[in-house]
Amino acid sequence: MVELLAPAGNVEALDAAIGEGADAVYMGLKSFNARMRSSNFAWNQFEAAVQAVHKQKKKIFVTVNTVTEERELERLYRFLLYLDKIGPDGIIVQDFGIVRMAQEFFPNLRIHASTQMNCASSSAVNLMGKEGVSRVVLARELGLQEIKNIRAQTNVELEVFVHGALCVSESGLCLFSSYLGGKSANRGMCTQACRRFYEAQTDMGIKKGYYFSPYDLQLIEKIPDLISAGVDSFKIEGRMKSAEYVGSVTAAYRYVIDHWQEDKKSVIATAKRMLSTDFARAKTLYWYNATNDNDFDANTLLNPEQTGGTGIYLGKIDKIKTDYVKTVSQGNEDEYRFDEDEKFYQEENVASKVSSSDEKRIFAKLVGGNYEPEVGDSIRLHKKDDSGRESHKVKFVKDDFIDIPSGFSRGDEVYLLQTKSMSKRYPKVLPNDLSKYRTQVGAQILPIMDLTTLPKDTLKYFPEGIYIQVSSIKDFHTVLSEQPIRIILELNTETTKYLFEERQNIPVSKKTIFISLDPFCPQNTEERLVESLSFLVENDFSNFVVNNPAHIGMLKHIENKINVKKLNIIAGPYLYAFNRWAVSWLENQNIEAFIMNAENSRQNLLETFEPKYRKQVLIPVLAWPALFRMRFKLPDSYDFTSFVDKEGLEFTALSTPDGSYVMPFKPFSLIDKISALKKDGFSRFLLDFSRIHIQKGELKQIMRSLYKGEVLLDTSRFNWKDGFYNPEKIEVWKSATERGSNLQKTHNRKNDGKNKRKLQKKGRK
Repeated sequence: MVELLAPAGNVEALDAAIGEGADAVYMGLKSFNARMRSSNFAWNQFEAAVQAVHKQKKKIFVTVNTVTEERELERLYRFLLYLDKIGPDGIIVQDFGIVRMAQEFFPNLRIHASTQMNCASSSAVNLMGKEGVSRVVLARELGLQEIKNIRAQTNVELEVFVHGALCVSESGLCLFSSYLGGKSANRGMCTQACRRFYEAQTDMGIKKGYYFSPYDLQLIEKIPDLISAGVDSFKIEGRMKSAEYVGSVTAAYRYVIDHWQEDKKSVIATAKRMLSTDFARAKTLYWYNATNDNDFDANTLLNPEQTGGTGIYLGKIDKIKTDYVKTVSQGNEDEYRFDEDEKFYQEENVASKVSSSDEKRIFAKLVGGNYEPEVGDSIRLHKKDDSGRESHKVKFVKDDFIDIPSGFSRGDEVYLLQTKSMSKRYPKVLPNDLSKYRTQVGAQILPIMDLTTLPKDTLKYFPEGIYIQVSSIKDFHTVLSEQPIRIILELNTETTKYLFEERQNIPVSKKTIFISLDPFCPQNTEERLVESLSFLVENDFSNFVVNNPAHIGMLKHIENKINVKKLNIIAGPYLYAFNRWAVSWLENQNIEAFIMNAENSRQNLLETFEPKYRKQVLIPVLAWPALFRMRFKLPDSYDFTSFVDKEGLEFTALSTPDGSYVMPFKPFSLIDKISALKKDGFSRFLLDFSRIHIQKGELKQIMRSLYKGEVLLDTSRFNWKDGFYNPEKIEVWKSATERGSNLQKTHNRKNDGKNKRKLQKKGRK
């Protein structure tokens, strides 16, 4: 029987999901999940939820789907130990380090590979299956035929997203939010750069729009085909969504799953009517009907006129005020009403009116919309600087003001998600009394795990020096003039043709070339890629950079089939080796060298790799990292190559036969830090010109700056210095600032008192 899997971003959504017939729910706790901005569950709520859901013969999965830094490993170990005690039905993970830690210590934890792991082919699915993963959440950029082909070649459970918000970037490969301020999508802090408003310079002048904000996925009419294809679980996206949304969407998909064999056309029509109250963005089937990359029309996914927000636009916040309301207890819930005179308590005159039952609330007046929200409506607030979004159920409407959560201000936008008439009360899943649920994360010590010490001469293929990566044959020949110790050549449509046709005329030894594989590896390219790799191996290419679990599986297969001497495999930046447990997992795949991701920080790099292991690391010191990677060509109407955001930051858009990319205008640069990196024990450095056409003169200037240790102007450090955005650090900083401010106020009051006493003494004289 197929599983219907619904999101539970909070307790109310859990009630709605179970109440409408979900077979399973997935939720996050307060850390290590890719929706850190959702409400998430407290420890006692989660423990109670597991017990309550199991009593109903349903399942509960926990998201642990972020990449983990070295400093977080002990906390991660304690968290996994806690989960092992509580006993959810599975954990959803992205980080190979979590897979490795679970293999070592928690064999009873069932592991699901997150869509963020970017498994899009049977090679990736089967490799993860051999590593103990019981289910794979497939990447969302796949068509029905690709899903069928994967199903035919694996016994691993397959989970597929069928409804909800999409990422424009290929699954798990977005760096945009992280580039803008360390809020990494790979660490649950995405600020949704794809939903932002941009200005593009075209031949016809400046054009404005939401160029990368995709429609929402809706596959309700395709559920019968997906059931027939052998999909095990249908997943609804929406841990940031309201309970009303979760309930209505779950109900619609439950109805189709249960009744489609009776009268498919009629059942789907009914289900679509049930979804008509989903005030989200326009809907798309995304890649579902595409049989190859040329089949897909990006206009069915992108519309620059569509705003980045979800729901019906209610307007912007025009005014804000703080008032008090009375709380009236009604059994297990609190209801609210205004004071008997139906007047707001004005904050400047509340001393005589506020009682212990009164509650302070924030109220806002909206302007610019065509609908006035009512009590019971669910809304979504978006900060004008894109720094946060929050769903909220309206409890008060008075004199054109509605109550809102704290943290929002004038100019922030508000959208309608659900109206009160669509609201529905569900039986509570959690018991009223949570006092008996007391299991907490402990203070256990993570056992020490050392990386593998390599025998002498193991890294002969990976010498010290400057490496240069390019994406075109023209650039390949250009960089030869600087005689890099190794060239990394991206395998794409152009370079594949060159390597096949000119294999006898390549002007350098094949031992000095690494072939870099694209991080997105969909099913319909798998057979062709295996053929290409086999051809290259048979023609004496032995050095490869892998960026997807599929690549590891393919090269293992080729090694065994062709019976060649060991291939030299480097883990590319998209395998996210951000901690030593992830490195250890990759070592177990016979990988001995690693390319740092430009998203990483110096501190984390040093903590992950102790000095004796630093010879295994290649550090990018110049790169234009792909912020979005898209599995399609941009629409013809996107007749621009550069665009800017509201802060004036400039970016480049590029469409190629192999997909589309968005890159920063300012490159990431550590060229002036090479001397310091050498002191830290690193000796291999990468100039990454992927998708950048480099001229000989420009290259010479860069190399001159590199050897002189000069700072390149107009460049970015990305997260190198400050690391990822850390809300815990921000809270510590805020607390310290507040303490400092309070101390200063106390000091000022004391000084004011002293000065006042001096003046009084002077007056008496």
